[in-house]
Amino acid sequence: MQVRTVASPGFTVQAVECRSGQQGFTLVEPAITLVIAGLLGSAVLAASEMRSAARGRSLMQQADALRAAYYGFADRYRALPGDAPRATIDIPGTTVNGNGDGLVGSTTGVVESVAAWEHLSHAGSLAGGYRYGTGTETPESAPLNPFGATPRLASNSRCAGAGPVRLNLHLGNLIPAPTLAEVDRKLDDGLPYHGAIRFSPIGTTGGAPDAARCLTADGAAWRIASSPESNCAITWLIR
Repeated sequence: MQVRTVASPGFTVQAVECRSGQQGFTLVEPAITLVIAGLLGSAVLAASEMRSAARGRSLMQQADALRAAYYGFADRYRALPGDAPRATIDIPGTTVNGNGDGLVGSTTGVVESVAAWEHLSHAGSLAGGYRYGTGTETPESAPLNPFGATPRLASNSRCAGAGPVRLNLHLGNLIPAPTLAEVDRKLDDGLPYHGAIRFSPIGTTGGAPDAARCLTADGAAWRIASSPESNCAITWLIR
């Protein structure tokens, strides 16, 4: 409020003026705010999709590298990594041998699926310098997939549409179903129960994947819509 004196011949008048220091929002300001919020949301979503796509590409590259490491080892030593009975003699730096039965499994005192990574890395087939440790895989004894779980090379029938025991390259779990759908489609036939790449219930890190959450009700496809599951896994049938 401000008082102002107005002089006039013969008399003086004091006028009172009221001014407000507050201004209201115009319609433009909320609109700009909504536009900025929308742009930020779109940027966050795009960044998340880019990260997911990049990790999917990394998973495919890792799968190719692990398969190549296996084939190179088998050709050089005429044995399976982890199962090689002369590993400590033929491969400097290795600490355990397999039993040479043609399967990557468990022997008395040795878990061959864990020993496989030590055999591969010390043979020069795989980078990492992994060291054998008892129990299941750890970051010291096995590589990690781009989603933080350890792959597993093992002879079993732990995959969708399981048949006889065969050598499986399990790529690890903690992988979203849409990512596996893309990997399966690009490297195989896109069908989780068919082909060389299939759904696997093996969880090397944390809980085991649930087929009912990773696949459609009929099991014919990966579940990629309606809040897709983030803890899924696949295996690559090697032989």
